[in-house]
Amino acid sequence: MLDWNEVMTMARGKNPAPDRRVTKTEQEWRAQLSPEEYRVTRQAGTERPFSSDMCSLFEPGIYGCVCCDTLLFDASQKFESGTGWPSFTQPLKANAIAYVLDQSHGMMRVETNCNTCDAHLGHVFPDGPPPSGLRYCMNAVALKKVKAD
Repeated sequence: MLDWNEVMTMARGKNPAPDRRVTKTEQEWRAQLSPEEYRVTRQAGTERPFSSDMCSLFEPGIYGCVCCDTLLFDASQKFESGTGWPSFTQPLKANAIAYVLDQSHGMMRVETNCNTCDAHLGHVFPDGPPPSGLRYCMNAVALKKVKAD
């Protein structure tokens, strides 16, 4: 189980190698993704809070990257954070997510990206529930349910 110290170590340039890499041109990404998916995942945008029904969905299943289908989160690790974005306590695998220190907007945050295709997913914060204390605050448009349990 990852904790905040491990996340910070990875964000400082020690991300694990992904299982595979997916690389496409900007034109290929634009052809594959909706305008909103492209803005969020390829341009590090943020969707409006509470704009997705995914926040209140808690059925079993696995969530993957909308860009490359890499499996990222298990619904059993999803919780209601009240923030307006789907939140999880842990990724499926330690190398599914890449972490980057984000000092934009006058804040110090840790950006989360798909470690396979570099899609911007959201951010992780150290204010989640036990036992990990992590809150992966994800953009719903960056995720898709790829497996049901």
